[in-house]
Amino acid sequence: MSFLNSEKIVLVSGNSGKIKEIQTILSTSSIVPQQQFNIQEAEETGSTFIENAIIKARNAALHSNLPAIADDSGLIVDALKGAPGVISARYAGAQATDQENLQKLLDDMVDIPESQRSAQFVCVIVLMRHANDPFPLISQGSWEEAF
Repeated sequence: MSFLNSEKIVLVSGNSGKIKEIQTILSTSSIVPQQQFNIQEAEETGSTFIENAIIKARNAALHSNLPAIADDSGLIVDALKGAPGVISARYAGAQATDQENLQKLLDDMVDIPESQRSAQFVCVIVLMRHANDPFPLISQGSWEEAF
C-alpha cells in the first residue's frame, strides 16, 4: 500500500468485531484501533454520512499522524422524511441502545401503512491518507428494503 506512505492505518471504531474484520480484509497493513492512541471520538456534526465519516477519519489522522479509516451508516426511512438518517445511532437519545433506537423507530412508524415503509440502509467508508488529504477515498453503498 505504498500510496499511503505508511504500513499502519488507524481504524476509527470501538467495535471489536469490525476491527477484526477490517484487519482480515486489509491483511497487508497493520490496522490499529484509534483507542490505542487515546484519540477522543470526534463529534459527528455533519449533515450527511459522508461528512461524518470524513470528520471521524480526519480527527484520527490528525491526532495519530497516520492514515485513518472511518465509517458512518444509518437508516433512511422515506415516510419519516429521511429520519433517522445520520442520527440513527442516537435516534432515541445520546446514550440509547440499538434496541431503544429500534423501538423509537417502530413507534414513529406505527401509523404508516406497510406499503409506505420503504427504507434504505446507507454505509460510507472513508480513507484519509493524512489529516489534510484533499481527495479522501470514499465508498458508499446502500440497501433498499421495506420496513
